[in-house]
Amino acid sequence: MIGAVPVLLALAFAVTALLYASVGFGGGSTYSALLALSGLDYRLLPLVSLACNIVVVAGGSIRFARSGLTPWKKALVIVALGAPASFVGGLTPIKEATFLGLLGGSLILTALTMLIPVRAEAGGMPTRAARFMPLAAAPLGFFAGLVGIGGGVFLAPLLHLVRWHEARGIAATASLFILVNSLFGLAGQLLKNGPGLFGAALGAALPLLIAVVIGGQVGSLLAARLLPPQLIRWLTALLVLIVGVRLLLGV
Repeated sequence: MIGAVPVLLALAFAVTALLYASVGFGGGSTYSALLALSGLDYRLLPLVSLACNIVVVAGGSIRFARSGLTPWKKALVIVALGAPASFVGGLTPIKEATFLGLLGGSLILTALTMLIPVRAEAGGMPTRAARFMPLAAAPLGFFAGLVGIGGGVFLAPLLHLVRWHEARGIAATASLFILVNSLFGLAGQLLKNGPGLFGAALGAALPLLIAVVIGGQVGSLLAARLLPPQLIRWLTALLVLIVGVRLLLGV
């Protein structure tokens, strides 16, 4: 599979990483969908996509932390509840048709969340529902580990909706959530699938990891400065929607 379309697939991964990184996300669901459309064994998809997720969001998480933008006390509660659930999700067996259906559905939902406008500032005091946001961490974490995503793309709109924190703090929290969930989900997937599939996934992932490193760095450092953030979100939503519809039609 990788040998057949190395340039096109790597380019698609680089563009995905660029777009997602420029709006603070990892892109795991889209990586998995691109791999599914290319014919890779579905059991390898979460391994490769979670590894790419880690590469894309690690730098952003570090930059947020160094800039003092991460609301650690609040963020760590959410992350601590999501990470074990992501590990359990990674361990959970799932049939191919169910996996691809959930993945396609998550892409459609991701596209919809990308269309929600994000204001630069908090826009007022947190709502009463903000205190219950940690309750969303576990189910999001489980789904993230099961399908091979970070879950931040679903967490961030919820946090914005209840005015949980100002926008940059929410972006920092979502980035950290994606990073830790991806690490724990990957650990669960590795235990479930064993060393044999890990070796196969590593061979498939190497050129794609290089692609997302390049795309992620360009996205986080340049893209948001060259194009309006909302336009980038719309472009990302369009990409995700096309891939999600194609995947669901093929299920």
